[in-house]
Amino acid sequence: MGMLKEFRDFAMKGNVVDMAVGIIIGGAFGKIVSSLVTDIVMPPIGLLLGGVDFSKLAWTIRPAKAAVEGGAKAVEAVTINYGLFINTVLDFVIIAGAIFIVIKQMNRLRREEPAAEPTTKPCPRCFTEIPIKATRCPACTSDL
Repeated sequence: MGMLKEFRDFAMKGNVVDMAVGIIIGGAFGKIVSSLVTDIVMPPIGLLLGGVDFSKLAWTIRPAKAAVEGGAKAVEAVTINYGLFINTVLDFVIIAGAIFIVIKQMNRLRREEPAAEPTTKPCPRCFTEIPIKATRCPACTSDL
């Protein structure tokens, strides 16, 4: 039972729950961006480039072979799907840009307060902390 309680305490910490929520929202955001790129951004770009469907762009390394009645099995084509790679790169660029904007705004909102001006200084002779406006050290009575 001790291990179960320890796991429950770990899982219920605020930062673990926050991280889980962030991962779930990030996954959903990734799906939205993928749909944006695949369904909205790439079709007009493909149309401008002469009706190209980027999801179908591939370089065939080995063509497919059909099954023969003599017992040979069908062999699928081996392709490099560079159109899908282009879509994935655009997904990444859009997600990275969105994250950059969000973090930049968070940093703008989280302005640091300026450091308070010091109210004390060390005595140059005995190194006791004294008020900044003092003209004589109360510990060693030296003039400042």
